[in-house]
Formats: sequence, C-alpha cells, structure tokens
Amino acid sequence: MASSSFSASNSQNCPRRCKYNVFVCFRGTDTRNNFTSHLCKGFKNKGIATFLDDESLEAGDSILEELMEAIEESQVAVIIFSKNYATSSWCLNELVKIMECKEKKNGLTVIPIFCNVDASHVRYQSESFKEAFAKHESRYKDDVEGMQKVQRWKTALTAAADLSGYVFPSSSETEADCIGRIVDEISSKCNTSVSYLQYVVGLDTQLKKVESLLKMEINDIVRIVWIWGMGGVGKTTIAKKIFYELSSKFEVVCFLENIKENKHKIHSLQNILLSKLLGEKENCVDNKEAGRGMLSKRLLRKKVLIVLDDIDDRDQLEYLAKDLSWFGKGSRIIATTRDQHLIGENDVVHEMKTLLDCDAIKLFNQYAFKEKVPNEWFKDLTSEIVSLAKGHPLALKVWGSSLHRMDITKWKSALVRIKENSGVEITKNLKISYDGLEHQDQEIFLDIACFFRGIKKEDVMQVLESLQMQKHPGERSRLWNVEDFKEVVDNNMGTMAVEAIWFTCFKKLSFSKEAMKNMQSLRILCIQSYSLISQSDLEDGSIEYLPNNLCWFVWHCYPWKLLPENFNPRRLVHLDLQRSSLHYLWNET
Repeated sequence: MASSSFSASNSQNCPRRCKYNVFVCFRGTDTRNNFTSHLCKGFKNKGIATFLDDESLEAGDSILEELMEAIEESQVAVIIFSKNYATSSWCLNELVKIMECKEKKNGLTVIPIFCNVDASHVRYQSESFKEAFAKHESRYKDDVEGMQKVQRWKTALTAAADLSGYVFPSSSETEADCIGRIVDEISSKCNTSVSYLQYVVGLDTQLKKVESLLKMEINDIVRIVWIWGMGGVGKTTIAKKIFYELSSKFEVVCFLENIKENKHKIHSLQNILLSKLLGEKENCVDNKEAGRGMLSKRLLRKKVLIVLDDIDDRDQLEYLAKDLSWFGKGSRIIATTRDQHLIGENDVVHEMKTLLDCDAIKLFNQYAFKEKVPNEWFKDLTSEIVSLAKGHPLALKVWGSSLHRMDITKWKSALVRIKENSGVEITKNLKISYDGLEHQDQEIFLDIACFFRGIKKEDVMQVLESLQMQKHPGERSRLWNVEDFKEVVDNNMGTMAVEAIWFTCFKKLSFSKEAMKNMQSLRILCIQSYSLISQSDLEDGSIEYLPNNLCWFVWHCYPWKLLPENFNPRRLVHLDLQRSSLHYLWNET
C-alpha cells in the first residue's frame, strides 16, 4: 500500500559519493530553450557538474534506471515548475523520487524554482496543475495502483512547493540578473568538493598556505600561484580542493587536467578554455597563435579561476596564460608542476611536502582498514610499511588499497615484496616524472637517487661536472647490491653498460684480477668493505684493470698492495682508500 510520506524505508540511504552537483528536473516544452538553458550555462561556467534530464529518453511513464541513479548521485536537485509541468507523468515520477531521496539520511537538497507560475498553483494543484490532474485522474479512474500513483504525485507537489526556493521572473531585477543570482546562490549551497576530497588527510596545513598565497581578499589584482612537488605528493588534490571551494566566487571557471599529456595539442587546450570560459563552440581555433589572440582579448573583463594542472613546458603557459593582463580583475590562476625550472624567480610558489608520520598512518589506515585505528594485530606491520613510504601519499594509497581485507599472512608477504620491489605501482607512476627529463638529466637523477643521498652537495656537483656521458639506454648500468655485484664479477658479466657500482659489504669478498676488465664505462666505484682480506686469499700483485673514467673512487679495505699500472684516472675528483692494503699507488711511486 502506498504511503503519503517520503521515508521510503525500503530504499538505501542516498550515497555520500556524489557524481553530480546538480540534477535539473524541468518540463522541456516550457523552458528548455530559454530559462533552463541559461540556468545550466550558468552552472557550467561555475564548474558545477550538472545532470540535465533529456525528455527524449522517456520510456512511457517510468523513469529509466539511469535517471534514478543520477538523482541518487546528486547533491542538489533543482525542480523548475512551469505551466505544463504537471502534464508530464515523467516529470512527476522524477519529483517523487527526488522527494524520497530528500528524506533519507544525508539526503538530497531540493530547491524549487517557480518559473512563470505561482507557488500556490503547485502547492494546491490549482489552475494549470488542476487541469493536468483532471486528465491523470480520468486516465486512472478504474486503476487502483494508478490512482495511488496520482496521490503520490500530489503529495510530492505539495511538499516541494513548501520548500524555500526562487521565483522567476523577479519584478525587482532583470531576467539576466535574476538567473545570475540564482546560479550564485545555488552554487554556494552545493558542496562542490567531491567525496574523496572531503577527507584529505594531512593536507590541511598546505591547503591553507596555498589559499593564503592566493590573497582572495584582494579583488583588484590578478594573481598566479604555482604548486610544485614530486609526482604523487598531492599537487592535483590540493588544486582540486581549492578549485571546488572557490568556484562560486568567480564568474567563470575551468580546470585543465593533465596538460602534459596534450603538450603537442596546445590549441586543443585553448579550445577547452574558450568553451568553458566563454561558451564558444568546440574547435573554434585551429592553431595556438589564434587561440592565444582570442584568449588575450576575450577574457579582459572576466573574473576567472583557472587551474593548469601538470605543466611540464614553458610553452604551455605561454599560450594558455602568458600574461596576467589577459584576465579581469580578481582572477586567479593556479598552476601545478613537477619541474621547478618552469617557475620564475619572482613567481609565487608553494612547495608540496610529504606527510608527517601521524598523517601518513591516518592516510594508510583509511585505505587499508577504511577506519582510523587498525586492528591491534596489524599495528607493527602498519608502522613498518608506513615508514617505507616516507610520507609519500601515493605510496600510502597504493599499498593501503592493495592490503585491504587481507589477512596477516598476506600482509607479511606483501611487506617482503614492498622491501624488494619498492612498490611497482608507485615506481610506474613516478617514472612519468623521470621520463620527462632529458637523457643526460635522467642519468644525473639515477646517480643521485642510487648513490649520493647524504653526500655533500658540493662534492656531488664536482662529480657531475666531471662526467662525460656515453650511454647504453635500456641496459642495466648501476649495481648497488653486493649479491648482484658478485654475480657479475664471478661470471665475468661486466660490460660497457656498467657505469656505477656502490655497495656496503660486511663479509669477505673475493676478486679475480680481471673482475672489471670489461667495465670501461665505469665512472663511480664505491665499495665500503668492513672485512679485511688476507693476501693469501688474493692473487699476487694487483687487480689487473680499473677504468680510467673513474671520477669517484672509494674502496675501503682495498686488498691489493698496488693499483694497476695503466690506471690513469684524469677525471678523478674523490679518492678514499682508507684501511687499504696499499704499499704503493703504482710501482713507480
């Protein structure tokens, strides 16, 4: 038996994760080409994700499942009541669904707009609404279920008309001003932060710093703020959070994502900007020069909010937001990048930091346990895994998600894999930054990452300046594990590809004289050995070959009495042979 209320106890609560900010319910024949189109354009300019019902999807009197889901996945429902609204059973069924969702926990916010109709006509089903219901009742007069449905429609209309809403047109303002006011007020009511941004762990302090750099309290300036940091550290998350929170304060807004992926299609990015900010048709410019000209001339009087996400080339800024004079007073530009070199000396910049330990644990727990406090059995493992992430948000999310609902045995296995592989998914993501470097910069990055952590900057700079890099891309060029090194030298696997060896060893090592014979490209050799080898364990004389390309030569407890006669390291900038068995450097000395 139908109920006259909208508790709908048999339905689940509307989900917190909202796909749309606004669902618009309207009678197409009345308002599609006038009021509704202007309203939705206003929402679009504000960056409001809007679901616009298309009556061409109608299938008899029932609502398609797609629309049911859209209503449930929206934060706000805007109902545009017009003269012929009640003639559509489609609209009335949508209305019932909307009012049901309103009554649920964390339910839908419902806002009525009375467009050229009086609210009392809706509330009491009078005038055109009375005429429409006379036809509905006539249609279902011999159908009990049909009459129950008609009663639900009436109850929904009465309940909706009692809500606070808007009247259009207004006698005190122009239609354009009235629509603008409605858009602004509904935008401010929308919780535009999508659900995953509502629970950003450990970024609140950084968020406040970026917001302070934007200086939103000053309305007569245009300002650009850079957010800089390594991949996966939260730059885009911060930018999205700010974008959604501040969108309602600007005339038009646009979030340009993954700019790096479209670096060779700048005019396509310009077209997106022109479409979002000015309502231009798609593909209105076909080259970047034309796009720059249009952007610089058409946005002069617009207060805009633009996010340029993941810039990796100065050319992108040149053609998307070269000059602050392109934009109207009060405009703000936010640019995110991994490349510090793109940021000007006088630019305003916020450097993203990794998470504090307490926040790192919270974030990991959020993904691993979906709660703040883990089971007692998992605490030690959690601490160890979190320490390996070193505060990197992406690492914490990837590892936490992969361990969700796993038993403790699988956690222990995963910990071993993480230690061995350093997180394949994270490496894959961060490799995007690495791949964007010039080849020589990639080599410098690898040297620093593998070997020079903790070494004085001046010493590292000396080494890097001394290098002349002839490469063999794709081959293994660095050895920093003693087992790998032993495998290479024991099996005479050394090749021109090996450029750096760096490891610490607490056990005795055995070498043949020809151990490094084929490693002519070796530039860095650092063997920190803590076990002296007796001469009886070695072949007489000296190691046969050390590469002349060496610029960093460290070998603690070097076991031979001599260095190779033909060893002439002209690029050498660092030498450390402490606790060695050397009697002479060369026979001549």
